[in-house]
Amino acid sequence: MEKLPHQTLEAKDIHVVFGGLRALNGVNLTLSRGGILGLIGPNGAGKTTMVNVLSGFQRPNQGRVSLDGVDVSTLSPRKIAQAGIGRSFQSARLFRDMTVEENLTVAGLGIGLSKAAATEQARDILDWISYRNGYDRRCEALSYSDERRISIARALALQPSFALLDEPASGMNDRECEQLMEIIVNIPRRFGCGVMLIEHNMQVIMGVCERIHVLDGGKSLAEGTPEHVKKDPAVLRAYLGDKARANAVI
Repeated sequence: MEKLPHQTLEAKDIHVVFGGLRALNGVNLTLSRGGILGLIGPNGAGKTTMVNVLSGFQRPNQGRVSLDGVDVSTLSPRKIAQAGIGRSFQSARLFRDMTVEENLTVAGLGIGLSKAAATEQARDILDWISYRNGYDRRCEALSYSDERRISIARALALQPSFALLDEPASGMNDRECEQLMEIIVNIPRRFGCGVMLIEHNMQVIMGVCERIHVLDGGKSLAEGTPEHVKKDPAVLRAYLGDKARANAVI
C-alpha cells in the first residue's frame, strides 16, 4: 500500500478473543490527523490489545481497522507502518546493539528513504526531542528515560500519519514527565500526525489530550474531553469503586 497522508484512523466493532477471554468486545474509536486522543482504563482493560490491533500485531476476530475508509485489518505490521501508522511499545524494543542514530535511520530506510535522507531525518528528530547524549551512543547504554524518548523518536522516523504511544511515561519521575508532555503535545504541530496515547499517569493524560477514550473489561466505557471524562461516574467506578467516587480526582 502506498503511504499517503491519511486523515482518519478508525477502528469499528473490534472484537479480540484469546481462548475464553474476550479482550476487546465491540470497541469503536476514531483518531483524526492532528489530534491527540488518550486511551485509558484499568489494568486488563484492553488498551495494549487495541494498539496491537491498530498496528497490525493482532488481527481482530471481528471488526475492521481503516485508514480513510480503506480496510487495513489484514496487513502486516510492516505494511501498516509503511501505510502511515507508527507506534512505540511498553518495553522500548530498541535494537540495543545499534546506536541511537542507527535505530532511527533503520526506520527511515524502512519507508523508502535513502541512507543520507534517513540519517539526516534521524538527527533532526533527535535534535527536536532535545537528545544530547550522542548520536553514536549504543542503545544498551541508554538511561531508562532516554530509552522511552528514543522509542518515540523512532516511531516518528516512520513519518506516520498516526503515532500510537504505549505508556511512554512509565517509570519516569515528575520532571521527566513534564519534558515528555512537552514533546507529545507538540508532535501534531511538528510532524502533522495524530497521536493516540496510552498512559496510566493521569497528569500526562489530562495535560496533553484533547479527547479521552476509556476502556473497561474490553468495552468502551466513555469518551469525551478530559473535563467530561474525569467527572463521569462510570469512569470513577471503574478506577476507584463506588465508595471513592465522591472525593475522587482522576
